[in-house]
Amino acid sequence: MDVGIQMIFSTYGWPGMSDREAWQEEIRLARLADELGFDVIWSVEHHFSDYSFCPDNTQLLSYLAPLCTHADLGTAAIILPWHDPLRVAEKVSVLDLLSNGRVRLGLGRGLARREFAAFRGTMDESRERFDEAATMILEALRTGFIEGHGKFYPQPRVEIRPRPERSFEGRTYAVASSEDSIEAAARLKARMLMFADRPWPARLPGIERYRKLYAEYNGAAAPPVVTADQCICAATSAEANELAERHMACFVDSNLEHYELMSTHFTTAKGYDAYAKKSEIARTTGRDGLVSALLQVAVRGTPDEVLRAYEARRELLGDYELNSSFRFGGIPFAKAEASMRLFAKEVMPVLKRWQTQAVEVPSPEIARTHA
Repeated sequence: MDVGIQMIFSTYGWPGMSDREAWQEEIRLARLADELGFDVIWSVEHHFSDYSFCPDNTQLLSYLAPLCTHADLGTAAIILPWHDPLRVAEKVSVLDLLSNGRVRLGLGRGLARREFAAFRGTMDESRERFDEAATMILEALRTGFIEGHGKFYPQPRVEIRPRPERSFEGRTYAVASSEDSIEAAARLKARMLMFADRPWPARLPGIERYRKLYAEYNGAAAPPVVTADQCICAATSAEANELAERHMACFVDSNLEHYELMSTHFTTAKGYDAYAKKSEIARTTGRDGLVSALLQVAVRGTPDEVLRAYEARRELLGDYELNSSFRFGGIPFAKAEASMRLFAKEVMPVLKRWQTQAVEVPSPEIARTHA
């Protein structure tokens, strides 16, 4: 099993913490993850607020490349509607060169209305912009040349320098929650990354749809999906539960504020039907209901309890890659570090021994249909 850590870069829940201190803590945990044997270090892209602020994850990961020499380096994700495709292709090519081919390229289309507004864009265009840009970028990284003839990014054919040295097939990821994002991930031949914002049984239909579409588009079985969650691993259940109830609740509060989940604006945003439903649920259940739901899906407890939670997830979803956050919601750095160390010592060795389960391969008829 592939096990990663996610960097969030937040000061929400840490009163008085400076931006520098937040970044220093995240970088310390990234270096620790590399030392402890995590497979990949992922970084979000977010802008402007305490919720999260890493405006350029390719720049950050270029800094980490010589400091973290074992783990892969992943973008989770580059939000394509906020970027020019040419510049994304160039930055990713540079990062892959500096890291000796350790990049995992995660792409997303964005969700927060305030971030779109600051970039002078609209959420209504996000799906079209993502689809157009993603195709251009992946083709550029495959061939070394980028060009575009679409609605948003007319691009004269030009060479990417430094030249990409190897394909990103097998190391491309796409964040997906809505139906059209699930389809986009399958169409791009990308691994689907899903955040733990609802119980996994509610996610299963989307995962099954991804697997079906992936086979139809690509004539091959879909790779394991990536599940991104929060984790607290502690010596006792009581300590883990106390930390979870406090800091996961704070994390929910930050989501409610940043994404305006109690607002009705998703109902009029093109292509965000899934979030309109989620927002309706948020308004119905209220903040405490959302905290309760997150506590059902987020992982916390002793090493044995954490392992049982991941085993139950595997029984439901099949094989998956894991991307966990240990620093979130105001949790003290010492607690996040202790959680990571205990997880790496007691949980991760077991996860890495899991054997890949057999996957049904699509029939030749399906493969020929989309060859």
